[in-house]
Amino acid sequence: MVIIKTEREIELMAEAGKILTAIHRELRSLIRPGVTTLEIDKFAENFMQSHGATAEQKGYKGYQFATCASVNDEICHGFPTKTPLNDGDIVGIDMVVNLNGWLADSAWTYPVGEISKEAEKLLRVTKECLYIGIETSIIGNRIGDISHAIQSHAEAQGFSVVRDFTGHGIGQTMHEDLQVPHYGRPDRGERLREGMVFTIEPMINVGSYHLKIDPNKWTARTTDGSLSAQYEHTIAITKDRPLVLTEQD
Repeated sequence: MVIIKTEREIELMAEAGKILTAIHRELRSLIRPGVTTLEIDKFAENFMQSHGATAEQKGYKGYQFATCASVNDEICHGFPTKTPLNDGDIVGIDMVVNLNGWLADSAWTYPVGEISKEAEKLLRVTKECLYIGIETSIIGNRIGDISHAIQSHAEAQGFSVVRDFTGHGIGQTMHEDLQVPHYGRPDRGERLREGMVFTIEPMINVGSYHLKIDPNKWTARTTDGSLSAQYEHTIAITKDRPLVLTEQD
């Protein structure tokens, strides 16, 4: 069942989104060679707590961290570690902020120092996929229209789209019923209605879209060792336009 949000409920989620985006803005300067993803995780959790919010991911199905930190070939759900980031790495930081019971979810992939041209293109195209998906999220379109637009752009640039993870409905729980794949056929799936709130979070790979799960039973990585990137926003469907609740700019 898709849970439709009121204007007030969307405003409450946007307040959580402000805290989340403030963290991502700080990470732009924090992430550099020599920093560990565990240090990034502690920074994010402390920032949330100092603003009256909590990390919704921490404790979810036993997950121990406030963020997911996915480096290079890790697609998603990477564990923060004490291993320093190296010049040329890319790292995706994903987090869900809970403010007074309402949630916002956003992931961003960051370059660490100077990265390769291939990695630069991957980050650019993945971010473009996110915003193409958002632009397609208008009343009357279907979920499949979002999926198809994202897949078409990624594959036209020579990349592949991860199949095993999707965007999702969100509100007072992290994963509500609505699923938003990032590949598929147009004119399929749920029709978009005012008050829907969900994430769009394409995960795009340089090589194959196939993945494997690490022994920790959380971290997904590419089977061929190729780079993977992810960008994610929480959006609300309004009568005029899709409203990005986690916009950084």
